[in-house]
Amino acid sequence: MFKGLGALGDMAGMMKKAQEMQTKMAEMQDDLANLTVTGEAGAGLVKATATAKGELTALDIDPSIFSGDDKEVVEDLILAAVKDAQGKAAQKAQDEMKKLSESMGLPADMKLPF
Repeated sequence: MFKGLGALGDMAGMMKKAQEMQTKMAEMQDDLANLTVTGEAGAGLVKATATAKGELTALDIDPSIFSGDDKEVVEDLILAAVKDAQGKAAQKAQDEMKKLSESMGLPADMKLPF
């Protein structure tokens, strides 16, 4: 396509690949907003749902934990469920980024975005 241009042809190819990567990164960011993960605590008594971007979208608390003076236990379970969901969200995002890197022919351990 750019024969005879030498390094300029290579640069044009690199620019095209960079644009493709930028498009795919934008698509992946949209996908991460739609993927959800659920973190749990207290053997499922508290469940927190988050997007793969880490945004908390739902919290489900079993009513049986609201008995007596267990306020601190409930707070700890909620915090643990949210942290679990955020950890799963971060892992899901990392997995999706790795898939994108590999599909673009980049090293799997390359950190994106730059």
